[in-house]
Amino acid sequence: MTDQYTFTNPVDQYHTGGFDEQYQEGAGLARELDPKPDHGEQTYRGTDRLAGRKALVTGADSGIGRAAAIAFAREGADVVLSYLPSEQADAEEVAGLVRDAGRKAVLAPGDIADEQTARGLVRTALDELGGLDLIANVAGKQQTQESLADITSEQFDETFKTNVYALFWIVQEALPHLPAGSSIINTSSIQAYSPSPTLVDYATTKMAINTFSKALAQQVAPQGIRVNVVAPGPFWTPLQTAGGQPTEALPEFGQQTPIGRAGQPAEIAPAYVYLASAESGYVTGETLNVNGGMPTP
Repeated sequence: MTDQYTFTNPVDQYHTGGFDEQYQEGAGLARELDPKPDHGEQTYRGTDRLAGRKALVTGADSGIGRAAAIAFAREGADVVLSYLPSEQADAEEVAGLVRDAGRKAVLAPGDIADEQTARGLVRTALDELGGLDLIANVAGKQQTQESLADITSEQFDETFKTNVYALFWIVQEALPHLPAGSSIINTSSIQAYSPSPTLVDYATTKMAINTFSKALAQQVAPQGIRVNVVAPGPFWTPLQTAGGQPTEALPEFGQQTPIGRAGQPAEIAPAYVYLASAESGYVTGETLNVNGGMPTP
């Protein structure tokens, strides 16, 4: 694989076919995916765009969060890694990569669907990094259900707490401590614009994230704090094999995009870096779609 600066054809840059049917219990692990996703471990090349920054990344063990954490570190940021305790093995791999980049990695296991755990991440960042100026809220819960009748109140509640409440708790806790120049990056989805009939609760949370972010961006802009959103399309992550997609749908996963394949986490990390860095200083309240060409409003 080449780094993100190498001229290449995006159509066949990565795995172009579907994926074998596979399923993981719980949140899933990157190490159990077949084929293994590219998070930028061997490919992301940093250029000191985030030198000296202090970052908090949720969902940092695998998928998009892992790719963002690796990229932030290679751009010069220290990183607090938030993840579920069951994902410890993956998280330790990421911590090793952050340290290999010469940056500080802080492991922070816990379920952000719990308010105290979510708010506690901010205190961890302040204590361990000496401050906080970059938040990437990436962690998400997605469970496919054929019928609305199959979505239990427990699932609906967990999806909203993980995807929306945790974001609110973390950002509310952090705002008094964020200096001018700070960046908050939230994670929406193509599901906010083109929702699948089997992802009613998940899609609803992703549109809520867009609206939350655009309102907050206007509120905190005078303080020099920017709030933006990345909206991924179909990316090959453990989320898909842990109930996020029907198992039988995996052979066609990502094939509906104009580029014709699923994205790899390494391909979306530069979007987070751009929105984190000073080069996007005049960008706030924006949703940056990275979805292989799927149309959005």
